Amino acid sequence: MSRFCIFVGMTVFGWIGWWIGARFGFTTGFVVSTIASMIGVYAGWRIYNDYLS
Repeated sequence: MSRFCIFVGMTVFGWIGWWIGARFGFTTGFVVSTIASMIGVYAGWRIYNDYLS
């Protein structure tokens, strides 16, 4: 279940980062999406540890 929460957080945050960053160009979208994906991994991990474990 932990991996699922991390996967969902990474996917959702990465998509949001791409949506925001792609307005300024491909490279910016890629960088913002990567950073947002890392934040999503942390958020998914925290959600699992705080609410589901």
